[in-house]
Amino acid sequence: MTRISFDGRVAIVTGAGGGLGRAHALDLAARGAKVVVNDLGGSIAGDGGGGAMADQVAKEITSAGGQAVANYDSVATPEGGKAIVQTALDAFGTVDILINNAGNIRNAPFTDLTPEAIEALLAVHVKGAFYVTQPAFAVMRDKGYGRIVFTSSAAGIFGSPEQANYAAAKGAVLGLANVVALEGAPHGIKVNTILPAAVSRMIENMNLETLAGVPTTPAHNEPEMITAMASYLASEENPYSHEAFSIARGRYARVFIGVTGGHHVPADAPIATADDVAAHIDTVRDQAGYHVPGSLVEEFALIP
Repeated sequence: MTRISFDGRVAIVTGAGGGLGRAHALDLAARGAKVVVNDLGGSIAGDGGGGAMADQVAKEITSAGGQAVANYDSVATPEGGKAIVQTALDAFGTVDILINNAGNIRNAPFTDLTPEAIEALLAVHVKGAFYVTQPAFAVMRDKGYGRIVFTSSAAGIFGSPEQANYAAAKGAVLGLANVVALEGAPHGIKVNTILPAAVSRMIENMNLETLAGVPTTPAHNEPEMITAMASYLASEENPYSHEAFSIARGRYARVFIGVTGGHHVPADAPIATADDVAAHIDTVRDQAGYHVPGSLVEEFALIP
């Protein structure tokens, strides 16, 4: 089996002070990448900060003979995003790989979510993905090569009780990733999204069994199970882009959004009414012969 290598590559991993991000950073470094270990060092709610977490992971990498530098900037501001990328440029001269992993969580029933709990998640997950990716993308575009991995969630695609703020943020991340993939394609930049489920401090206080009937002791819930896919997608060997992958309980699977053949109203027919929709709703909902459009333009092209 060919061993995936990142020799000569420079990677940024956000939120790399623990959990999934730490596992990503360690694996990339073990495979030869020079790594910027970014972590604000705050709580899972996004409060506080400090350099200890990023420093520890960077030390683990260098102690093992790898190359890494720590960065403590927040992903949630334009200045922070630029500073994270600049750290890579100052230390290693370029950026080849970006794994957008930084996140926070503030769960509550929908009507109990405060404006602060909503804004805090949008700031880190959505704005953070924008602000770090924009300067990194510019470097990759100019050099004609790049790999970007966004981190979304099944919560953002399928929903999850008491996680409306988290789901909204993660759904937005997938939409962002799809556009970055389209714009990156002409420049050799491949962009994909992972939907991970693993044991980390992000889910320590979530009772999934109570909320959704999910067993609390699933097999293969280790962060390294997620890293296997993240590292593959970040590698030169990965030919795919504009796709999303679920990694949960030992299963790796592609996730996609499709559109049914549906019911079409011809241009020369009268405008449809609610009664017309009711009469054809079974055809509208029929999943047989669905399509997976690659863009809004491709979706429109499916319509006669």
